[in-house]
Parts: sequence; C-alpha cells; structure tokens
Amino acid sequence: MSVFAIADFHLSLGTDKPMDVFSGWDNYVDRLKRNWLNLVTERDTVVVAGDISWAMKLCETDEDFGFIDSLPGTKIFLKGNHDYWWETATKINRRLEEKGFDSIKILFNNSYEAENYVICGTRGWLLECETDEDKKLLERECGRLRLSLESAKKSLKEPIVFLHYPPVYGRQIQDNMIGIMREYGVKKCYYGHIHGRNMIKGAFNGEYQGIDFRLISCDALGFTPLLIR
Repeated sequence: MSVFAIADFHLSLGTDKPMDVFSGWDNYVDRLKRNWLNLVTERDTVVVAGDISWAMKLCETDEDFGFIDSLPGTKIFLKGNHDYWWETATKINRRLEEKGFDSIKILFNNSYEAENYVICGTRGWLLECETDEDKKLLERECGRLRLSLESAKKSLKEPIVFLHYPPVYGRQIQDNMIGIMREYGVKKCYYGHIHGRNMIKGAFNGEYQGIDFRLISCDALGFTPLLIR
C-alpha cells in the first residue's frame, strides 16, 4: 500500500467552467486519469488537498465525485477555497453514502491512518491576515488543524499534514500554522492552491523549521499524483 497526494482538480464535469482555457490545462481530465491509472492501485490512498469541484452545491457534485470514485484507491478530501459545495461533514458523508461513493472520505477535524502515516490537515488560510474577519478565520483553521493532530495522537504512526493554502510562500510565513505543526512533531506538509508557471516558480519546496514542505497542485505535478515517501 502507498500514499499519494495531489490538489486542485477543479473539475467541472457537471458544470460549465472548463479549466482547459488556461495554459497547460488542455485535456487535463484525461491526463489526470491516465497518470492516476498508471500509478495508483486499489490498495493505495490518495489525499486530495482541496479545490476538488467547481460545483456550487453538494447536489451538483455527482459527476465530479463519480469520476473520482471510479479511480483506484481510497481518496481523502479536504476543503479548498473554491469548494463552495462543502457543507457539514455529516451532510457530505450522507451524500457520499447515498450515491455509493464508497472510496471517498472527508478530512475535517479528524485523521486517518494510511500505511506508515496518520493523515491530518485542514484548509488553512491566508498568509497575511489584516482584517478581523481573516484573523477569525485563521484562528478557526488553526483550531481545526489542532483537532486533527490531536485525533492522530492515539496512533504510533507519523503524522503528516495536508493544507490547501500554502503555509510558506516567498518571504511570507504563516507562523500560526507552522507553530502548531512543530508542536505536534510534524515533519512533512503538503499544500496546493498555487497555479501558473510564474506562481509555481515562487512556491516553497524544501525544509523550513524542521518541516519539509511540498506544493502538490495539479499543474505543478503535471497532473500526476505524488508518492509520499
């Protein structure tokens, strides 16, 4: 069994919001499927770190979720900034059960064991929070990350964190999130959200304060799930 990671599918199989209009995204759904089938088996786990579907409502996600469910492996979803369909975990889990999307799980204030790891994470928030509302949202996301890591303490396996928003970009640092990860002994963190050749060039991939960070957005990975080692 192996653990893979990827983010930012931005699927629109049930809505009219194609990503193919952007440079490098041509025929990306077929490319993603082909690369996935070449790597991932039914015994593997793939963490999908946000921006999964352009659907505005949970009831509009069926085609996108159906496509993902049809691919091999267990998929663990966490929320991205464009996942407007995201509701409570109870409502999402109920919808997944009703539709028979048995291979999809939700990472939301919880954690999952997979291979030698415990999968933890949350959406995250902006690197710089100037408004009271942004500060409130950051505090809430920090709380969700802490809940996820707390739930992982019952396992003897290594906790790894997945975020949608980057905790490091250029000279900007999200100290709150990084402080929590260091508190819980996290050594690996994977994040999405960053797109486009120029933005990807500025993304941080490497070690900072004892944590190894890696960008896993679709276009940064060539639409190929990344094996977690």
